[in-house]
Amino acid sequence: MKLENQWIVGVDLGGTTTKLAFVNTNGEIAHKWEIHTDNSDEGLNITTNIAKAIDEKLVELGISKKDLLGIGMGAPGPVNYEKGVIINAVNLGWKDHYPLKERLETETALLVMIENDANCAALGEMWNGAGKGAKNLVCVTLGTGVGGGVIANGDIVRGINGAAGEIGHITAIPSGGAQCNCGKTGCLETITSATGIVRIAKEELVKNGTNGFLAEKLAENGTISAKDVFDAARNNDTLASKVVDEVAFHLGFVLANIANTLNPELIVLGGGVSRAGTILLNQVKEKFTKFAFSPVKESTDIALATLGNDAGVIGAAWLIKNHKKI
Repeated sequence: MKLENQWIVGVDLGGTTTKLAFVNTNGEIAHKWEIHTDNSDEGLNITTNIAKAIDEKLVELGISKKDLLGIGMGAPGPVNYEKGVIINAVNLGWKDHYPLKERLETETALLVMIENDANCAALGEMWNGAGKGAKNLVCVTLGTGVGGGVIANGDIVRGINGAAGEIGHITAIPSGGAQCNCGKTGCLETITSATGIVRIAKEELVKNGTNGFLAEKLAENGTISAKDVFDAARNNDTLASKVVDEVAFHLGFVLANIANTLNPELIVLGGGVSRAGTILLNQVKEKFTKFAFSPVKESTDIALATLGNDAGVIGAAWLIKNHKKI
């Protein structure tokens, strides 16, 4: 199999699944696949399994390892980018300060660059997604939790210990807010994550909900999802509309303050919750407009992510492209 140009291996390491892709130097995926993340034995097998998966795929496709420029990887938790060390990753079994770059380079004999997974998603959207061509953008991933990545002048903002861009842990409710997994209360994550949306909806149902779409769903299934909330709001369910309005208020308010600080060209909303589409996006834009400083309001747009689950592997591959200045 002849390559038109060399490939970069993009890896998106998750607690249960690891996504891998061969990405060309234009940020396009040539081939992608997944493997199980084996976090047993303090994550001892993770790098070995990734190395084996790459070797097997090269054999399957009839490609030589010399055609690979390197491996970029997004990993959960704070990362020491310079050293390629994972400072803390609770779901992977590794001890703190795990030397991931060193281990994977030993296993693969390839150059390895490591970055936080949410930062990789932001880099992916900048390189070949919703933010293509933008050099200043903020990416917010709204999923089970809320992650973020900040890009200034075309490069990721990491902060002193790799914890920059933790947008989910901006305090949205200073007192009386819900408990967050991080140990604080009132974090944006407790409101605008899928988990937060469901929590708010259930609280509203306890207070006000004896009828309506959500009440029926809860009675029928014993639970509701964030998707149920947005579906109900689209059908003008009063209670669901109130929940969406609260979520959009807090997200729009926080994004306006981030934009007032950074003045990005674009804010990209990704993650499962963003699939709600315009019913969420339009309300967030409305609240953002109310709270953004006038010159910021005129120059910062908010858009939905376009790469979906591919953002992480594409952004991880960008780490190698940028390092080699291709």
